[in-house]
Amino acid sequence: MSKERDRGFLARILINAVAIYLTASFVKGVYISGFGAALVAAVVLGLANALIKPVLIILSLPINILTLGLFTFILNGIILFLVSFLTTGFIVTGLGSAILGYIIISILSSTINAIL
Repeated sequence: MSKERDRGFLARILINAVAIYLTASFVKGVYISGFGAALVAAVVLGLANALIKPVLIILSLPINILTLGLFTFILNGIILFLVSFLTTGFIVTGLGSAILGYIIISILSSTINAIL
Protein backbone atom coordinates (compact mmCIF):
# COMPACT_ATOMS: atom_id res chain seq x y z
CA MET A 1 0.00 0.00 0.00
CA SER A 2 2.76 2.48 0.83
CA LYS A 3 4.54 1.79 -2.47
CA GLU A 4 1.39 2.79 -4.37
CA ARG A 5 1.08 5.92 -2.27
CA ASP A 6 4.75 6.76 -2.89
CA ARG A 7 4.32 6.26 -6.63
CA GLY A 8 1.23 8.47 -6.59
CA PHE A 9 3.11 11.17 -4.70
CA LEU A 10 6.06 11.01 -7.10
CA ALA A 11 3.70 11.07 -10.09
CA ARG A 12 1.99 14.21 -8.73
CA ILE A 13 5.37 15.87 -8.18
CA LEU A 14 6.44 15.06 -11.75
CA ILE A 15 3.12 16.26 -13.17
CA ASN A 16 3.38 19.51 -11.22
CA ALA A 17 6.99 19.94 -12.34
CA VAL A 18 5.94 19.56 -15.98
CA ALA A 19 3.08 22.01 -15.40
CA ILE A 20 5.45 24.55 -13.80
CA TYR A 21 7.95 24.12 -16.62
CA LEU A 22 5.27 24.64 -19.28
CA THR A 23 3.76 27.59 -17.41
CA ALA A 24 7.09 29.40 -17.57
CA SER A 25 6.84 29.34 -21.36
CA PHE A 26 3.21 30.60 -21.38
CA VAL A 27 3.13 33.29 -18.72
CA LYS A 28 5.19 36.43 -18.99
CA GLY A 29 6.79 37.08 -15.61
CA VAL A 30 7.30 33.41 -14.68
CA TYR A 31 10.80 32.12 -15.36
CA ILE A 32 12.41 28.73 -14.70
CA SER A 33 16.08 27.86 -15.20
CA GLY A 34 15.53 24.17 -15.99
CA PHE A 35 13.60 21.03 -15.20
CA GLY A 36 15.57 20.46 -11.98
CA ALA A 37 14.39 23.79 -10.67
CA ALA A 38 10.85 22.86 -11.73
CA LEU A 39 11.11 19.64 -9.69
CA VAL A 40 12.28 21.55 -6.61
CA ALA A 41 9.54 24.15 -7.14
CA ALA A 42 6.94 21.36 -7.43
CA VAL A 43 8.06 19.86 -4.11
CA VAL A 44 8.04 23.26 -2.39
CA LEU A 45 4.64 24.07 -3.94
CA GLY A 46 3.24 20.78 -2.65
CA LEU A 47 4.54 21.48 0.84
CA ALA A 48 3.24 25.06 0.77
CA ASN A 49 -0.20 23.86 -0.38
CA ALA A 50 -0.26 21.26 2.39
CA LEU A 51 1.08 23.36 5.26
CA ILE A 52 0.67 27.08 4.60
CA LYS A 53 -2.42 27.33 2.40
CA PRO A 54 -4.92 25.91 4.93
CA VAL A 55 -3.76 28.44 7.52
CA LEU A 56 -4.10 31.30 5.04
CA ILE A 57 -7.56 30.10 4.00
CA ILE A 58 -8.75 30.09 7.61
CA LEU A 59 -7.19 33.48 8.39
CA SER A 60 -8.72 35.07 5.29
CA LEU A 61 -12.15 33.48 5.67
CA PRO A 62 -14.02 36.78 6.23
CA ILE A 63 -12.46 38.34 3.11
CA ASN A 64 -13.12 35.14 1.18
CA ILE A 65 -16.79 35.23 2.17
CA LEU A 66 -17.11 38.89 1.17
CA THR A 67 -15.53 38.25 -2.24
CA LEU A 68 -17.50 35.03 -2.77
CA GLY A 69 -14.29 32.98 -2.87
CA LEU A 70 -12.43 35.12 -5.40
CA PHE A 71 -9.80 36.04 -2.79
CA THR A 72 -8.61 32.43 -3.07
CA PHE A 73 -7.03 33.36 -6.41
CA ILE A 74 -4.95 35.99 -4.63
CA LEU A 75 -3.97 33.49 -1.93
CA ASN A 76 -2.88 31.02 -4.61
CA GLY A 77 -0.79 33.75 -6.23
CA ILE A 78 0.78 34.57 -2.88
CA ILE A 79 1.64 30.89 -2.40
CA LEU A 80 3.28 30.72 -5.85
CA PHE A 81 5.13 33.97 -5.15
CA LEU A 82 6.37 32.49 -1.86
CA VAL A 83 7.52 29.34 -3.68
CA SER A 84 9.50 31.47 -6.12
CA PHE A 85 11.09 33.27 -3.18
CA LEU A 86 12.12 29.97 -1.57
CA THR A 87 13.30 28.24 -4.75
CA THR A 88 16.42 29.14 -6.70
CA GLY A 89 15.98 29.04 -10.46
CA PHE A 90 12.25 29.78 -10.27
CA ILE A 91 11.29 33.45 -10.51
CA VAL A 92 7.87 35.11 -10.45
CA THR A 93 8.09 38.86 -11.02
CA GLY A 94 4.74 40.06 -9.69
CA LEU A 95 1.47 39.11 -8.05
CA GLY A 96 -0.44 39.26 -11.35
CA SER A 97 2.00 36.84 -12.93
CA ALA A 98 1.78 34.64 -9.85
CA ILE A 99 -2.03 34.50 -9.97
CA LEU A 100 -2.11 33.75 -13.69
CA GLY A 101 0.75 31.27 -13.28
CA TYR A 102 -1.07 29.39 -10.53
CA ILE A 103 -4.21 29.20 -12.66
CA ILE A 104 -2.24 27.83 -15.63
CA ILE A 105 -0.36 25.37 -13.40
CA SER A 106 -3.68 24.11 -12.01
CA ILE A 107 -5.20 23.72 -15.48
CA LEU A 108 -2.12 21.96 -16.91
CA SER A 109 -1.74 19.73 -13.88
CA SER A 110 -5.40 18.68 -14.02
CA THR A 111 -5.23 18.08 -17.77
CA ILE A 112 -2.06 15.98 -17.58
CA ASN A 113 -3.49 14.07 -14.64
CA ALA A 114 -6.70 13.34 -16.57
CA ILE A 115 -4.75 12.15 -19.61
CA LEU A 116 -2.59 9.80 -17.56
